[in-house]
Amino acid sequence: MAEVHILTYNPFQENTLVIESGGECVVIDPGAYSPEEKKDFENFLEERSAKVVRLLNTHCHLDHIFSNGLIAEKYRLDLEIHPEEKGMLKAAPQIGQSYGIPTDSSPEPGKWLQPGDFIEFGEERLKILFTPGHSPGSVSFYSEKGQYLISGDVLFYESIGRTDLPGGDFDTLMASIKNELLPLPDEIVVYPGHGPVTSIGHERRHNPFIRQYL
Repeated sequence: MAEVHILTYNPFQENTLVIESGGECVVIDPGAYSPEEKKDFENFLEERSAKVVRLLNTHCHLDHIFSNGLIAEKYRLDLEIHPEEKGMLKAAPQIGQSYGIPTDSSPEPGKWLQPGDFIEFGEERLKILFTPGHSPGSVSFYSEKGQYLISGDVLFYESIGRTDLPGGDFDTLMASIKNELLPLPDEIVVYPGHGPVTSIGHERRHNPFIRQYL
């Protein structure tokens, strides 16, 4: 059975995710920013018995990529993103400057995440879902076996991702939620990019955006 670990980092309180299965693990949206956070993240990974085998970004807003370089270099991994996120990845240092948060350039992607493909590691299999709207190439990762979803900044506890940032679009985001996420069973646990864990069923019943617009 896969284990999903949440580590919350950086001024934006971003959820960095580490998923372990069968002696291997993947890192999703590594957001450790300060030297102290990066050391904490390194220590966490070193304490695991699982081998780090994939580096994935659900999308490339700066708070989700602060530690891309650290993980890519330390574990000699290719960064994997959706092709539509390349512009966001390149813009991160400039956007960080506008926030007053110095941001290192991320490594270039070495692999592309394609909707419908699977991320396989250990005994786990994550399906790539294309869920744009918060950003142009946002993806989510769905484990049918593990009954959970990694939603990035698409779906939160009783909320949704912002669409007022560059590349965002409200109608596109709501279509992604309707077509890709809401068909999933109610019991699916949702691990979002910020805030507490939720479920598809809870959001179907209580999320004001879903109730009003879908």
